[in-house]
Amino acid sequence: MGFPVHRPRRLRRSELIRALVRETDLSPGDLIIPLFVCPGKRVRREIPSMPGQYNLSVDEAVAEAQEARSLGVPAVLLFGIPEAKDARASGAYDAHGTVQEAASAIKKEVHNILVITDVCLCEYTDHGHCGVVQEEEILNDPTLDLLAKTAVSQARAGADIVAPSDMMDGRVAAIRKALDAAGLDQVPILSYAAKYASGFYGPFREAAQSTPKFGDRRSHQMDPANAREALREAQLDIEEGADIVMVKPALPYLDVIYRVRQAVNVPVAAFHVSGEYAMVAAAANNGWIDRERVVMESLHAIRRAGADLIVTYFAKEAARLLKR
Repeated sequence: MGFPVHRPRRLRRSELIRALVRETDLSPGDLIIPLFVCPGKRVRREIPSMPGQYNLSVDEAVAEAQEARSLGVPAVLLFGIPEAKDARASGAYDAHGTVQEAASAIKKEVHNILVITDVCLCEYTDHGHCGVVQEEEILNDPTLDLLAKTAVSQARAGADIVAPSDMMDGRVAAIRKALDAAGLDQVPILSYAAKYASGFYGPFREAAQSTPKFGDRRSHQMDPANAREALREAQLDIEEGADIVMVKPALPYLDVIYRVRQAVNVPVAAFHVSGEYAMVAAAANNGWIDRERVVMESLHAIRRAGADLIVTYFAKEAARLLKR
C-alpha cells in the first residue's frame, strides 16, 4: 500500500526519533588525530593553509595528545619534520628523531592512548620524494630497507602501530619482516593501501615541508581514475601482513572506501586529508557554509561508506560536537 500508509517523515519528527533510528554510528572512538611534530620547545606554529592546525614541538604535541584523549579520541598519527634533510632520509630512522621523541614522550605522559607513526621518507629527504632517488627516478627496492629501518626505529620508541604511506611495492612485507626480526611482532601495520596521487595534499606538503623538488608522485601513488586497482593494492598489502588498510583521500573516494570495505575482512581506515580540511575551514571562515554541520556530515559520509576508522584534522572538534 502507498500513501498515506507509508509516511517516512514520521521517523524524522524529532531529534530523539532521528537518533533512535540512525543507521550510521559515529563516536570519538572512531577518530584519529594527525599531528605535525617539529624541533624545538614551546613551538606552536600555525599552518597558513590549515587554520587551526599547527607544527608542534614535542612538548606541545604531548599537550595536544592529552587534550584529544580527554575528549575520547583514542589515537594520534605522528608526522615528523627533522632538524635537517638529506638524500637518504636519515632523520626518519634516527633514534632521536622528532617522531621517535614524540612517540616516547606521548606514551610516557598520556594515559591510555595509541600512538601511530607515519612511515615515509618524503618529510626527511632533501628532494622531497618518498624513496631513494637516482637520476630523478624513485627506486623501489633500495627504498624498502630505509622504510623498514624507520618502522623498527619508531616501534622501538613506543609506536603502537606503524603506518607506511609511501606506496612502494613490497613495503608491507619488508616492514613486517623487519619488525618480526627485531622482536616487535606484536606491532600492527596500518597500510596506506590505496593512496591516490591527489591534488588534495597541498596543505599537508606545506605543513610537513615535503613538496618535491622535481616531478611529482604519480609514478608510485595511484591514478585517481582507478578503483579496481585499489582492491588489488589492498589485497596485496593484506597478503604481505597489513592488519589495517587505508584509503586516502576520503570524500572524493567514498566509492573506493565502499568497495574496499566489501572486499576485505580487516579494519578499513580513511584519511580525511589536509585539502579537505582546508576547503571546509576556508568556506566556513567566509560564511559560505555552516562549519559544524559540514564537518559532521562529512565524517558521517565517510563512516557510511564503510570506514571503521577516520584520520581527520577535525578529530577534536568532532569529538566535542558528539559529546554535546
